[in-house]
Amino acid sequence: MRGPQGRPYPWYYAPLNWLLLGLAHLPLGALYVVADGLYYLLAFGLRYRGRVVQENLRRSFPDKSEAEIQRIRKDFYRHFSQLVVEILKLAAIKPAELARRATWVNPELMAGALARQRPVITLGSHMGNWEWILGSGALALPGVMAGVYKPFKNPFVEAFMRRVRTRTGAEAVPMLGTLRYLVQHRRGGRNISLLTDQAAGPEDRPYWTNFLHQDTGFYSSAERLAAQFDCAVLYVGIRRVRRGHYEIKFTEMPWGPTVAGAPEGTSPITEAFARQLERDIQASPEQYLWTHRRWKHKRL
Repeated sequence: MRGPQGRPYPWYYAPLNWLLLGLAHLPLGALYVVADGLYYLLAFGLRYRGRVVQENLRRSFPDKSEAEIQRIRKDFYRHFSQLVVEILKLAAIKPAELARRATWVNPELMAGALARQRPVITLGSHMGNWEWILGSGALALPGVMAGVYKPFKNPFVEAFMRRVRTRTGAEAVPMLGTLRYLVQHRRGGRNISLLTDQAAGPEDRPYWTNFLHQDTGFYSSAERLAAQFDCAVLYVGIRRVRRGHYEIKFTEMPWGPTVAGAPEGTSPITEAFARQLERDIQASPEQYLWTHRRWKHKRL
């Protein structure tokens, strides 16, 4: 069988595909009932990545009591369970419902940046529901939304997630194809979105800074791409205001002469991203992806 991009995956994934699509067509209210059961399974039954979550929280919030850490842990698993069904719902959600549930606070910043006829880089993170940013942005914002992602090794998961990410009109760009995409569309009114908070290894030339009380390496590709293609750079933050409803807001990042004139060894865009993300996490710690082994790499 083949996914939406014509890439084959084994026939025995067909029943799983039908099951997921069937679930995706359920109302979100019904899916949240599924999420409630998933919460208890992940948090108390399987204790999914429990040690990683505990260590991440304790190191990130050393001033919080154990009771506060456990409260954040439980709230995180509840958020994570809802996130799973919300991402699944993207496979069938109606555009009008997605637009109603994802509110863009200041889309004029994107419109102004695109009006300069340059590509725009948006820096996102694993905060809130990052998958709804791409899908709803394709409906609400001018230009073309393109999300950079790391392809999945499993061919069915890769095909299914590409369908989820592109069904409202966004484009999905494999990570290794980012430079080629920008070369092809440098004057095409494109907004290319990067998830910049992933764990960057030594081969990625990370930018190191203190983040959540820990020495942290960040991808610094935004710095290089912004300089090479004269891109405007925006931070995109998302937070859940109530179940199934998110607020998305842009923040302008330093770019242009400010970046070009920065002292050697500094990364003003990435540093500004880290500080803004840190503020967002401290405001709503349960909405960050704590199952991710964010600090697995050490500075050499």
